[in-house]
Amino acid sequence: MSKITELLGAQAEGLLNHTCKGITKEQIHSASGNFITEHFVGSNRSPQVLRSLHQLYNTGRLSGTGYMSILPVDQGIEHSAGASFAPNPVYFDPENIVKLAIEGGCNAVASTYGVLGSVARKYAHKIPFVVKINHNEFLSYPNKFDQIMFGTVEDAWNMGAVAVGATIYFGSPESGRQIVEVAAAFERAHQLGMATILWCYTRNSAFKKDTIDYHTAADLSSQANHLGVTIQADIIKQKMSDKNGGYTALNFGKTHAKVYSELSTDHPIDLCRYQVANCYMGKVGLINSGGESKGASDMAEAVTTAVVNKRGGGQGLISGRKAFQKPMKEGVQLLNTIQDVYLDKSITIA
Repeated sequence: MSKITELLGAQAEGLLNHTCKGITKEQIHSASGNFITEHFVGSNRSPQVLRSLHQLYNTGRLSGTGYMSILPVDQGIEHSAGASFAPNPVYFDPENIVKLAIEGGCNAVASTYGVLGSVARKYAHKIPFVVKINHNEFLSYPNKFDQIMFGTVEDAWNMGAVAVGATIYFGSPESGRQIVEVAAAFERAHQLGMATILWCYTRNSAFKKDTIDYHTAADLSSQANHLGVTIQADIIKQKMSDKNGGYTALNFGKTHAKVYSELSTDHPIDLCRYQVANCYMGKVGLINSGGESKGASDMAEAVTTAVVNKRGGGQGLISGRKAFQKPMKEGVQLLNTIQDVYLDKSITIA
C-alpha cells in the first residue's frame, strides 16, 4: 500500500478516500470469487462458456479474486509493427509476447491470429488465449478507420482459444456493419464454448469539438458499453474516461440531465462508475485499457488507472504498450504492480 500511495502522489488522498454518491457501491455488482456463479450461471451462457470464463477469472496472480489483468498485443496491426515493437524489438517474436503474459502473472494474453496461432501448441494450455478477430488495418493510404475481420471464429477455437475479442467503432459510419459482424461472431463463439470480450471504442471526427476530444466522455463511452453488453459481450474493454458531456457538447442523440447532475461528477472514479453502470450495473465486467507508453510516468499512470477502475467497480486492466515496450523484467514489474492494486484489500469499492 505504501508503494501504491507513493506512486499516486498528490492524487492519493482524492482517489483512495473518494465515495461515489450518485450510483452507490450497494447498487453495483462488484468483483468477487463467486462472480461467474452469481451473474452468469442463470444466463443463457452454456456450461462450456462458463468453463471458459472460469479459466479467464482463475489464472495468474489474480486467480479467484474476480479481477483480471490481461496483456493485449495487437498493436502490430492497429499502430504498425514498427511503431509498436521498435522500442523493444524482442516482441517482434510472438513467443516473447506470450512469455511476458505468463511471467507477468496475467489472466490471459490477447493477440492476433498470427501471434497466437504460431505458438498455440506450445502455450494454449499454459495461459488462456484471447484471439482478436478484427482489426483496423493501418497501411492503406490515406489511413482509414474501419474494423475488418481477419479470420474465423472456428480458427480461434481450433488453436485452443478460451475467448475471442473484437472491436466496434461505435459512432462511425461503418459501425452498423461492425455491430452485425461482431454480434454474429460472438454468437458463434458462444456456440463453440468460448467467452467474448468487446473493445467498445467510439470513433467519429465529429466527436471532437472546440479542441476538446469527447471520444472518452463518460456519457458517450458508457453508451458504447451498453451497446456492447446488448450483443452479449461477456467482458467490456473501454478507455478510461477523463471527462463528461459529449452528448450535450455535440448536441446530438438522447441523454438526461440527471446523468450529469446526480449520477456522475467530474471525479474520475465517478466517471468510471457510470461506465460500470452501463455494463448492467457491473453484471458484465468492465476492464479499462492501460493506454500508450510515455516512459518514466508509466508506472504511476498504470497504478492510477487501476485504482480508479477498482474503486469505480471495474474488474481490471488490459495493459499492453506500457508493459511490452520495456525490457521484459520491467514489463513484468509493471504488470505485477497493477495486480497488487487488485490484491490489496484495503483499496475498496468507492
